[in-house]
Amino acid sequence: MMSSQPSFKRNREIIVNMPDLPAAARRQIAEIARTTPGIETLETRYADRLDFHDTAVWSIRAALEAAYLAGAAAAKEMAQQGGTA
Repeated sequence: MMSSQPSFKRNREIIVNMPDLPAAARRQIAEIARTTPGIETLETRYADRLDFHDTAVWSIRAALEAAYLAGAAAAKEMAQQGGTA
């Protein structure tokens, strides 16, 4: 029976093929990460103790909600300026 979970290979493909984000978006994401307990930076530091985090699900949820709201606000602003989201 096949799992409904995406495979590691597919997840890697998604990550590798992600488009580059504008600098402003990267700054917003970094700020959201800094508000997540235990995460000081999203930069790779090549040390397991610095690059892997044991984070509570409620912290992850809060970070994802903040990212969603930031995206919604950016889309609204773009729409008000006559662009497309």
